[in-house]
Amino acid sequence: MTRRDFLVELGTEELPPKTLRTLEQAFAQGLQTRLRELGLESGAVESFATPRRLAVLVRRLSLRQPDQQIVRRGPPRSASFDAAGAPTRAALAFANSCGVALEHLGSERDARGNEYLHYAGLRRGADTITVLPALVQAALDALPIARRMRWGALEAQFVRPVHWLLMLLGSELVPASILGVSAGNASFGHRFMAPRALRIRSPATYADTLQRRGKVIAVFEQRRQSVRSQVEALAAQLDGRAIMSEALLDEVTALVEWPVAIAGQFDARYLALPREVLISTLQDHQRYFALENAAGALLPWFITVSNIDSPEPALIRAGNERVVRPRLADAEFFWQQDRRQPLHARLTGLAAVTFQAQLGSQASRSARIAALAAAIAPDIGADPAASARAAELCKCDLLTAMVGEFPELQGIMGRYYALADGENAAVAEAIGEHYLPRGAGDALPASAVGDAVALADKIDVLAGIFAIGQKPSGTRDPFGLRRAAIGVLRIVLEHKLELDLPALLSRAVALQPLAELSVRAPAISAEIYDFVLERLRAQYLERAETNGISTEMFDAVLATQPRSLLDFDARLRALVAFVARPEGASLAAANKRIANILKKSADTAARALSEELLREPAERELHHSLEALRAQVETATAQRHYAQALDLLAGLRAAVDQFFDRVLVNDPDSALRDNRVALLAQLRALFAGIADLSRLPG
Repeated sequence: MTRRDFLVELGTEELPPKTLRTLEQAFAQGLQTRLRELGLESGAVESFATPRRLAVLVRRLSLRQPDQQIVRRGPPRSASFDAAGAPTRAALAFANSCGVALEHLGSERDARGNEYLHYAGLRRGADTITVLPALVQAALDALPIARRMRWGALEAQFVRPVHWLLMLLGSELVPASILGVSAGNASFGHRFMAPRALRIRSPATYADTLQRRGKVIAVFEQRRQSVRSQVEALAAQLDGRAIMSEALLDEVTALVEWPVAIAGQFDARYLALPREVLISTLQDHQRYFALENAAGALLPWFITVSNIDSPEPALIRAGNERVVRPRLADAEFFWQQDRRQPLHARLTGLAAVTFQAQLGSQASRSARIAALAAAIAPDIGADPAASARAAELCKCDLLTAMVGEFPELQGIMGRYYALADGENAAVAEAIGEHYLPRGAGDALPASAVGDAVALADKIDVLAGIFAIGQKPSGTRDPFGLRRAAIGVLRIVLEHKLELDLPALLSRAVALQPLAELSVRAPAISAEIYDFVLERLRAQYLERAETNGISTEMFDAVLATQPRSLLDFDARLRALVAFVARPEGASLAAANKRIANILKKSADTAARALSEELLREPAERELHHSLEALRAQVETATAQRHYAQALDLLAGLRAAVDQFFDRVLVNDPDSALRDNRVALLAQLRALFAGIADLSRLPG
């Protein structure tokens, strides 16, 4: 079958830099998925993204869909014709849906002899060039764009206004009109260095034409590597190394089409500012790369990446230095002004800062966090007084000029100001750590006091927002409750903190300043517990391939409602090992059977077992085996040696199998029946002390 390369490029105004890579990948994946759905075979799929374009190149795309053999069964023949033999609406509708006249339909019989209308035909595949416009439109419509915009008088909507559309199948123009723009065979080069239209003769020449004649490096990864290598080389010339996060590198790459690294300098006196202030000024506000020496001390240099190869780079350097100078001067002024007043003096001012209308001010929130932190501290080896003090002060830096200008430094500046005020070092460190972890993969608090305050902060926001009925829905999570729950899980599990989570949640809910809360408090606490545990489920299942955990295993442990997250984790890991044993599946199936029996005999299951009524050898053997293991299993379970307890219970497999093979549980004699149910209840209780094995498949 003949094949050709296909290229689509959408030219726009500057796209959001932080989402450019996501849009690029989603566009390519969307096209690939839809081509597959249409049965169109292709070779490799390549994607391109710059600030002003998204493009996809599909290698060796089939020029026609394959023909499809269509076989459909219609309504019963009895419902297709009336008594006079005239076709009914059902028969006509079926024929119409098949695209044929009624007389072209056949009939068939099923295995029971019932006769139905039948259609068998060949659906001719469409030419690829005719389906590409709708396919591209569908892929663009499905892009993950939070908010679309309109421009001019058009009804079309996209993340940014669209200026050109390029669509080629081989050297042939694909006729299309998408987002208010008609397709052509031209792209456009760099906005300043090569703004003219560039005719693309074939899809395969696209990237090379843009780079050679248009001064545009269209391949994101190639441009990213160019930024990295230029910045690293320039930093080495200045006897430094660039502070280069992957996120900053991606964002800078998304801001330029032709990267050129240029070094700039600032007054060395600004090095006296806190390190985070300098980095935030240079990196977060200006998208510059800060430099440090081999010892990790910042240098009075920065590197910016220009989007133009200027004949006078000194002018660009001077312009960037002129921009950064007043920002650093402002930061220096804020640093000096903020320290004129001790951090604790801002406590009263927090009363005028609303956290949430129903939940009161930041002052009342700080008081709740302090109460929770003091309660958590003894259980995790932290100083209660230091924890309460850190919690009391942790939101004070919200009122500082520095945090007002650099909100991303909240907590961090609180630490600096607390140290400057002579606060206890543990208190200052905890203030700096209480927002941790700020996101996925972020560091955790390094101190026990930091753990206490960070947990209290996150648990309070969970309790408050759930109490006012504003829990997350869909993708909406304005208070970051999912992030807070994940933070609680990470701190507790990674630092192995033994805490009674339901008790903490209950305490946090009770502290909320809401009327008539006591009646609803238990339900709210239970709802938060479920919410946190669902985040835990997601974390385990994300790593299911390596940890062996399934959703059924998680449910089996969840059914026991462990109060400690460490306890939950220990049960789950022991269960994974147990399920992998040969005895695991058999005993899981037995537990499922027992659970069904006990559901039907709930009253009987609670009765005491009588050894005198154990008539069959198999039931006596099961009872004997249970009694021999009971004390050891209960001791191991109480000590959270769940793997050991399950190892012991695995030894019951033969006795359990023999019991179900040879003993009639539902005996006509009610006394024997009730006694056997009581025996099974004892067996199930031993397993249920660890997990509900009836939740497992089998």
